[in-house]
Amino acid sequence: MTNAVRALLLIVVSALMLTACGGNRDAELSYVETPVERLYNEGFDALQRRRYDEAAAYFDEVERQHPFSEWARRAMLMAAYSNYEARLYDEAISDAERFIALHPGSSSAPYAYYLIAISHYERIYDVGRDQSTTRTALDSLQQVVRRYPDSPYASDARLKMDMTRDHLAGKEMSVGRWYLRNGYYLAAINRFQNVVRDYETTSHTPEALHRLVESYVALGVDEEARQVASVLGYNFPGSNWYEDSYDLLTARGIAIPGAEDLERDPSLLRRALNRIFG
Repeated sequence: MTNAVRALLLIVVSALMLTACGGNRDAELSYVETPVERLYNEGFDALQRRRYDEAAAYFDEVERQHPFSEWARRAMLMAAYSNYEARLYDEAISDAERFIALHPGSSSAPYAYYLIAISHYERIYDVGRDQSTTRTALDSLQQVVRRYPDSPYASDARLKMDMTRDHLAGKEMSVGRWYLRNGYYLAAINRFQNVVRDYETTSHTPEALHRLVESYVALGVDEEARQVASVLGYNFPGSNWYEDSYDLLTARGIAIPGAEDLERDPSLLRRALNRIFG
């Protein structure tokens, strides 16, 4: 058998093995001692063909066969990225965390932190479910921005942080509305206060203020409702939520201080804010 035929058989056998393992990340390549450059290039080629499981297996093999080479450090991150693209987020996070543990001072560390953050971010559930994953994603995104504020990953992390906060605020609003509909007004007030206090820059803030007005009116504490409505009108004067609060209170004969009144007497606004935040 000629060397050319042996090489061809090796390629065919490898292809069959990889096809059989397609979609099974737990399967590893059979150990065949191979030059590091070839393993890495095979992984890169598989990545370009979007065969992400296969790519991750090759990059893992680089580290297994050549653990002390410069290629191994690159392959560790490439395996993390391959797993991310395959939506194997636990594996991607594990690979990136291991890279950080072994190479904390590497110039690629910012990317490793970013991969961890976006892997958590991609697992955010809908607003009706538990939000522990969302909070973990927010913490990880904040870590990217805090550690590497000038890195190319920080701007995207900031954008995703805004969307994550909006998601968390949406969860608070969903629970608060349920409490309000079912007459648990104090519990509803607590949820809406959380939105105004912790997620004040999100799109949910105007509604949260209006729902606070509704909750206070339902409890019969008109002065609190009036003060919250004044904050809503001062910050979001043209919003539909302010119009709803204005109609609700004026129907009860309650006058709301205008923006000029709050500017003339800042203590009115200060008392209103104190009321909102307890």
